[in-house]
Amino acid sequence: MEKKIGKQTYQIANPPIITSTGTVVGPFEGLGPLAQDFDEVLTDLRNEQSTFEKAERSMLIKACRLALDHASFSSAEVDLFLSGDLLNQIISSTFSAVSLGVPFIGLYGACSTAAMGLGLGALILDGGFAGSVLTAASSHNSTAERQYRYPTEYGGQRRTYQQWTVTGAGAALLSYTGEGPRVTGVTFGKVFDMGCTDPLNMGAAMAPAAAETIFQHFQDTGWDPNSFDLIVTGDLGIVGLNLCRQELAERGLNLGDNFNDCGIMIYDLKKQDVHAGGSGCAASAVVVYGHLYRRLKKKEINRILLIGTGALHSPTSYMQGENIPCIAHAVRIEV
Repeated sequence: MEKKIGKQTYQIANPPIITSTGTVVGPFEGLGPLAQDFDEVLTDLRNEQSTFEKAERSMLIKACRLALDHASFSSAEVDLFLSGDLLNQIISSTFSAVSLGVPFIGLYGACSTAAMGLGLGALILDGGFAGSVLTAASSHNSTAERQYRYPTEYGGQRRTYQQWTVTGAGAALLSYTGEGPRVTGVTFGKVFDMGCTDPLNMGAAMAPAAAETIFQHFQDTGWDPNSFDLIVTGDLGIVGLNLCRQELAERGLNLGDNFNDCGIMIYDLKKQDVHAGGSGCAASAVVVYGHLYRRLKKKEINRILLIGTGALHSPTSYMQGENIPCIAHAVRIEV
């Protein structure tokens, strides 16, 4: 089987199994409609740690250990740990790697990190370079806001198109043992810079990159969008999802009711004041590894296309007036 198909897509010859997952979310996320599908809901944003940053790290370690425990794996049996987060120099993942003691490859794709890790892990396993890969991602509302905008204690007024960074961590163990859904294809995206400079308007900034990757996946594979039970973006929110749908329609690709967004799904938008929805590395990580993984295991759905979306700016770049480059990666998961 040719593994590279089209311009940007890789068909997995020997699809690895998502053997197990682990998810941890914050108290606010525990009030949303998907709460019962997460392994653990924190009662305290600091998780009994001295700082929010240490709390994020503790969530990530816990999610990884839950994924291992659910598969009766020890960390010594894992060949590689692929992980990323939003904090400078991906410190949540780096310190977690110290605790896990597994060979580590740090990833940075902003909020596309969960999809990127899943796709890279599948390629590594398919290539025979590892027998098991643990991949994870995390974010925390109070750490991300402090780094990219202002501390939440400041109480600044949020704009209607602004999103709410999800507090949580999700991990998945990829291997060829056990049963579960498989990763069957990956489309890695290109970086797009459409001139957006507003670090609060992430949905609008990321929508073109998401549309391009979705379009390219179907161009490369020849698949029909109706072949999927769900096509779900990482964290475009309401604004970005609508823009993405509109752009795809203009290119002749009309997505139906099976098109949704993890940042919209995780919250009750009528009861939880998150404005345009959720964002952050954890948005797609916990929704896919929690809610959607359970639905796949129960065969309530059989095939999904995850498009992780990420804004690749930094506090330094946008404070110097740079545009916000964005990316999206697509991963096909099938029962």
